[in-house]
Amino acid sequence: MMKYINEINKRRTFAIISHPDAGKTTLTEKFLLFGGAIQIAGAVKSNKIKKHATSDFMEIERQRGISVATSVMSFEYKGILVNLLDTPGHKDFAEDTYRTLTAVDSVILVIDSVNGVEAQTRRLMEVCRMRDTPVIVFINKMDRDGKNRFDLLEEIEKELKISLHPMTWPINSGKDFKGVYNLHDKNLLLFTANTKASDDDSIQITDLKNKMLDNKLGEKDAGALREDVELIDGVYGELNVDEYLAGKIAPVFFGSAINNFGVKEMLDTFIRIAPIPRSRETSIRKVDVNEDRFSGFIFKIHANLDPKHRDRIAFLRVCSGKFERNKYFHHVRLDKDVRFSNPYTFMARDKDVIEEAYPGDVVGLFDTGNFKIGDTLTEGEEFFFTGIPSFSPEIFKEVVNKDPMKTKQLEKGLLQLTDEGVAQLFTQYGGNKKIIGCVGELQFEVIQYRLLHEYGASVQFNTVPFYKACWITSNDPKKLEEFTRFKSSNIAIDKDGYTVYLAQSEWFLNTERTNNPDIQFHFTSEIHKEAV
Repeated sequence: MMKYINEINKRRTFAIISHPDAGKTTLTEKFLLFGGAIQIAGAVKSNKIKKHATSDFMEIERQRGISVATSVMSFEYKGILVNLLDTPGHKDFAEDTYRTLTAVDSVILVIDSVNGVEAQTRRLMEVCRMRDTPVIVFINKMDRDGKNRFDLLEEIEKELKISLHPMTWPINSGKDFKGVYNLHDKNLLLFTANTKASDDDSIQITDLKNKMLDNKLGEKDAGALREDVELIDGVYGELNVDEYLAGKIAPVFFGSAINNFGVKEMLDTFIRIAPIPRSRETSIRKVDVNEDRFSGFIFKIHANLDPKHRDRIAFLRVCSGKFERNKYFHHVRLDKDVRFSNPYTFMARDKDVIEEAYPGDVVGLFDTGNFKIGDTLTEGEEFFFTGIPSFSPEIFKEVVNKDPMKTKQLEKGLLQLTDEGVAQLFTQYGGNKKIIGCVGELQFEVIQYRLLHEYGASVQFNTVPFYKACWITSNDPKKLEEFTRFKSSNIAIDKDGYTVYLAQSEWFLNTERTNNPDIQFHFTSEIHKEAV
C-alpha cells in the first residue's frame, strides 16, 4: 500500500464547467499560459499553433464557436501536475459533460457576472452535488457592467444551493472596475484594461487603514472596500478547507479571464486546497486510491481525433495503482486481456506517448472498437466503476441514406460515432431501419457533418414520432416475446442487442405499463450492466 503516494499527492484533476459563453475557453487558455503549455494567448481560438493544440478541435466547433468535444490538457504549475478536462458548454452535449464530471476530483465553475446563474449552470451543479464534488467559483467579466456583487453572491447561493466564501473581492465593475483585493493574501491587485496583470500590479496591503489605499483607489472606493471587507470578514472568516473538500462551501474569485485578471490568484489557491485524486466506488467495493493494483475506467470515446488517420481514442481515468505501457490489463466487460503499445497523455499542444500513469491521470488509448463508455480495466479483479450516467434520448430521427454506394461507410460511421456516447443507435425490430436518439438537436447536425466529412456518407434525418426510449425486461420470456411481436412498430434493438420500446407519448407509455405488469420499463441501459 501507499507505494505511489508521492505521485498521487502531486496530482490535481479537475474540469472547468460553465454555461456557453461564460468564458470557459478563455479561462482554460489562461491556465495553460501559466502552466507554460501554450506560448500565446488566443492560440485556443486561432490556428497559430497546430490544430490539435486547442481544446476545440472539431471543425464544426470552430464554425459555431462552441465546445462540443471534451478534451484533456495536462500542465505543470509550481511542482503540481494539473490535469484539466475541458467540457462542452453547449446544452445538447450535457451528457458528455456529466460523464466527464465522473472522471474529475473537483470543478471550477465559471459564472458570467452580467448574466448570473443560467439554466445549464444549475444542471451541472446538480451533478456536482450528487457526488459532493468540491467546487471553486470564478465570477468572470467583471470589466463589464454586470450585477451588484452582493446580489450576485446571493443569487448563486440561492440558485445553486451552495454556500459561498469570497477569496477575492472586486472594486466596482464595468468601466469603473479597478481590481480585486485578495482577502487571503491581504494584497490589492490593480486592473488596467487590455494589459496583462503582472506581479508589479499587486500591492501588499496588510492593513486596510493604510493611506496608500486611498491614493491607489480614491477615497470613495477605498472607503467602500474597507466596509465590504469588514462585512465579509465578519460574515465568512477564514475558509474552512474541509468544508470545501466535502462540497459544502465554494470559494469565490472575481476577475476577467480575457484580461488574465484574477486568474492567477485562483490557480494559486486551487493547487493549495483542491483535492488529490480520490477513492472510488465500484459494483463490489470501494477502490482505495492508494492500492497498489491498477484500475481505471473509460469515461469518453472520441472517433477520428486525427482526420488523417481513422483512429478512435478511449479516454481512461486511472483510479488506483500504476498504468504501464505494453502491460496486459483485464477488460472486465469483454473478459479478455488487453495491452496498449502507444498510450498517451495530452499536453495541450501535443499528445505524447507515455510509459506510465498514476491515479488522477487521464490516458488516451487507441481503440479498435473494444471499448464502450463505462468499461473498466483492472489487474484481474471483476468489478465496474459505478455512477457513470447514460440517458434516455428525447429526440428520435430515422437515418436516410442518400448514397446507396456508401452503405458500408455509413454503417461503420454510425457505429463508431454512436460509440462516443453522444447519441444512441436503434434498429427497428424485424427490419433494418436505423433510428438515432439524442438529447439535443445540435447532435444531429454534428453527426450529419461528421458522417459526410469523416466517412464520406451523406444522410438526411427524418423525424419519427417517438418521445422516449425504454429498455424492457421481464422474468417471463414468453410475455416479453409476445409484447415485442404485438408492438413491433414501436420496438427497436439497441446496438448491444437489447430490446427497446419507443413510446409515442407519455400517455402511450403509461398505458403500456399498466396493461403489461410483467414487463419492466427502464429509462437507462444501465440495468444490463448491473445484471452482468
